[in-house]
Amino acid sequence: MASHIVGYPRMGPKRELKFALESFWDGKSSAEDLQKVAADLRESIWKQMADTGIKYIPSNTFSYYDQMLDTTAMLGAVPPRYGWNGGEIGFDVYFSMARGNASVPAMEMTKWFDTNYHFIVPELGPDVKFSYASHKAVTEYKEAKALGVDTVPVLIGPVSYLLLSKPAKGVEKSFSVLSLLGKILPIYKEVISELKEAGASWIQFDEPTLVMDLESHKLQAFTEAYSALESTLSGLNVLIETYFADIPAKQYKTLTSLKGVTAFGFDLVRGTKTLDLIKGDFPKGKYLFAGVVDGRNIWANDLAASFSTVETLEGIVGKDKLVVSTSCSLLHTAVDLVNETKLDKEIKSWLAFAAQKVVEVNALAKALAGQKDEEIFSANAAALASRKSSPRVTNEAVQKAAAALKGSDHRRATNVSARLDAQQKKLNLPILPTTTIGSFPQTMELRKVRREYKAKKVSEDDYVKAIKEEIRKVVKLQEEFDIDVLVHGEPERNDMVEYFGEQLSGFAFSANGWVQSYGSRCVKPPIIYGDVSRPKSMTVFWSTLAQSMTARPMKGMLTGPVTILNWSFVRNDQPRYETCYQIALAIKDEVEDLEKNGITVIQIDEAALREGLPLRKSEQAFYLDWAVHSFRITNCGVQDTTQIHTHMCYSNFNDIIQSIIDMDADVITIENSRSDEKLLSVFREGVKYGAGIGPGVYDIHSPRIPSTEEIADRINKMLAVLETNILWVNPDCGLKTRKYTEVKPALKNMVDAAKLLRTQLASAK
Repeated sequence: MASHIVGYPRMGPKRELKFALESFWDGKSSAEDLQKVAADLRESIWKQMADTGIKYIPSNTFSYYDQMLDTTAMLGAVPPRYGWNGGEIGFDVYFSMARGNASVPAMEMTKWFDTNYHFIVPELGPDVKFSYASHKAVTEYKEAKALGVDTVPVLIGPVSYLLLSKPAKGVEKSFSVLSLLGKILPIYKEVISELKEAGASWIQFDEPTLVMDLESHKLQAFTEAYSALESTLSGLNVLIETYFADIPAKQYKTLTSLKGVTAFGFDLVRGTKTLDLIKGDFPKGKYLFAGVVDGRNIWANDLAASFSTVETLEGIVGKDKLVVSTSCSLLHTAVDLVNETKLDKEIKSWLAFAAQKVVEVNALAKALAGQKDEEIFSANAAALASRKSSPRVTNEAVQKAAAALKGSDHRRATNVSARLDAQQKKLNLPILPTTTIGSFPQTMELRKVRREYKAKKVSEDDYVKAIKEEIRKVVKLQEEFDIDVLVHGEPERNDMVEYFGEQLSGFAFSANGWVQSYGSRCVKPPIIYGDVSRPKSMTVFWSTLAQSMTARPMKGMLTGPVTILNWSFVRNDQPRYETCYQIALAIKDEVEDLEKNGITVIQIDEAALREGLPLRKSEQAFYLDWAVHSFRITNCGVQDTTQIHTHMCYSNFNDIIQSIIDMDADVITIENSRSDEKLLSVFREGVKYGAGIGPGVYDIHSPRIPSTEEIADRINKMLAVLETNILWVNPDCGLKTRKYTEVKPALKNMVDAAKLLRTQLASAK
């Protein structure tokens, strides 16, 4: 009986690590305090898995910020701007790479495949001097061992590490990061040798890039890497773990014939076709780590169905070579259902968070060994049956309305340039109009009043009064800075998805279902368990209130259907697009209500459009088709004079620019500053974009305050490739997580930069 967990959440059941990190960053606690919290968390995770009966327990999946950053530290690949002079990398250099510091910006952050987790992108070039500079993997293995737990140390595999890196600033864009393979392998060898010496008998390399469409030279790199490591790995059992999608046949063949590798891990939840490859040909005498428990969602596993899958696999690879596992790291799911005391009982019975998934993995492994726990299996079957037949899941009117959408196209009646003319007549904006993305800082007082209102400690009147006051303050501030299109600052909102989910039917919410997004930032995805509809208007009250406080246009702020979908735990009993169309219809009702109530600029954020993109090219067109259609459904009914904005976060847009154009928004604002204007190269290469566009002019994910000159310089770079009449000036993202001491000078400098350029452009004429 063998069971394995690919990786585990590190924030803690009550976000203990988050609070410890933030306290340390604020200078309120010491490095020792932070390390103590981390050690306690690791111990409880290892012990929990050991007590449950998991055989292959991972170590080194814990991180103070991000595992890719840990690997960068291990390899000593610190960009020169952080002034590191060798030696073991400490918190100062580590956190500067992640967050920037007073004098230098952070490294780029981007989405980890198609998840909502972000990793810190390594910056590499031909001159990087690699050296073994962080012994974390070995230290944590020894730490677990001292606690009596023998773990499987996990490393990001060398090829995936390189394939997920980018050429550093100033390095030729054409530089092949894979050419550094020979330089990083000696360090991997050192780490492996130390782990062996410390007593490790297994080692896990995560090579998730194997599920991508890879050119043959990239695929060849896997063969080269593991051949080169073969002699160092001898005497160890080596597991190569893949996840997030089906592995293509060519990659499967390369992977299963790698030298020195004893075991292969596959995601059999998202990768159902991989089963056929295993049935067709699995190497004799090798281990199969079967990822049958979903590491990316919170639904209870269908134990009977998974059991039948693993029984089939057992027939192929043999009893002693089959290991039951999670489909990927449990990092992407919530931590523990035990802390959900208020969740509806019936819905709770349908769920499994990370701690429960560990139990599911173990139950399947035991059943395979002939010790089936009938109680667990029958409770599971009962929960699945209740979910299938529950009347709260299905709403026939919604099903019908969504089904009716499929045949038609849902576009606005006129093209974007005609609409922009009509909107300009109404709005009368200057060139290079300024705006912000939506949220303003969420102060402690604000959070407190929301919390107390939820707990019924504050009356509705007092709550409304407090929020109204905050909106008034934000409106006044924007008018003082002379911003052109205002926002109300979203003081009434906890989170851009949760806020809407709480007002839609078909959604449930956890109290502690937090999932790490990046660093100490966590999100609490809503749970979509049934058909979605909008019982009543959601934002009209606050938006019209804010508009009544100013003569300037006030943006109505909504989250788009694709983002609500991608940032929720979505029901898995119908295709995702059906759920998305249902949400689109609900948002459409809201858009039309805002317009009826005099809101003429409406922003429908699709921050997460890109991250839902399937990893494989063959599946991307279908996704983009329904995702873009869902966005168009929300606003196809408005008048030409109503200006529809959308916003998109950290993402690589270059390959989906046609779809972005096809969304047919009037204005799009995009995160751009940390990714070093990668976005602008699309337009440099001749893509014609006729709608309004605001590539962010400064990075809000860092406390740094950019100068007027720096922002003006950024805008000038944009003007080199974009028409003056379509360019907007705005920050990268919402300002919710920043402090007013950072926001005020940054916005002032932003508006000053726009005015400076207006003057320059006018005199140039």
